[in-house]
Amino acid sequence: MTVLILGGTGEARSLAAALDDADIAFESSLAGRVRNPRLPVGPVRIGGFGGADGLVRYLTERGIRAVVDATHPFAAGISANAAAACAAANVPLVRLQRPGWHDAHGWWTWVDDHDGAAHVAATGRRIFLSTGRQTLDRFVGPLAAHDVLVRVVDPLTTELPPSWSVLLGRGPYTASDERKLLLDNGIDTLVTKDSGGSLTRGKLDAADELGVRVIVIRRPPTPRGVATVETVTVAREWVLRVAEVRSADLRNADRRPSSSLRAVPGATAPSAAPRA
Repeated sequence: MTVLILGGTGEARSLAAALDDADIAFESSLAGRVRNPRLPVGPVRIGGFGGADGLVRYLTERGIRAVVDATHPFAAGISANAAAACAAANVPLVRLQRPGWHDAHGWWTWVDDHDGAAHVAATGRRIFLSTGRQTLDRFVGPLAAHDVLVRVVDPLTTELPPSWSVLLGRGPYTASDERKLLLDNGIDTLVTKDSGGSLTRGKLDAADELGVRVIVIRRPPTPRGVATVETVTVAREWVLRVAEVRSADLRNADRRPSSSLRAVPGATAPSAAPRA
């Protein structure tokens, strides 16, 4: 049995290492949107599949028997394609997604999308955009006349307003370093996405300490019907359970139809029940 990990996150890399330790055959797929990405152990492919139909072909041609969608919480396109493709190909799918950030003080402003974030941020004076390069165009119009600091992993190829400045950086970022960044640049408004995790949490803690306004973009919803787990441990156990069911199906092929695999994804993680 071969497992496909849709990756690009720290959780995906950790899961690859866990499956490697468990001698489970797997391969990882990265979208290829970041230059020099951190690579997991094991076989890696980079690039898109050509939509849901292309992913169906890939699953079939490669003999993939289970898929773990461990992409970024905001990678809604590939998550939707994975859900459609796995349903069409009758391949079990689980979503591995780290918990979102918690606003312990109730100070943050939550918005549904990037346009909403740009509208709210426009009342700020000096804005720090930590939302990634792919959605910067949503902010250019509303914030064209503002002083904006943008932090991205790779150099930008698009022209930005003259009052904007760009900082190249890759996490993890400590709270102390983020505090210095906010102070040195006179930031009064931070805009970010609810990515979750500890690698980039420092900016939020620093902003809370300094009284910097925080605007957080909510995550897109998980595709309907896809089970979700929040830890690598539970995802690994789900894969092992799928492998057990797959082995049983092969041993009893004359008495058990292969469609029985459809019962695996939602409720078979042995130590914690996934959320639908």
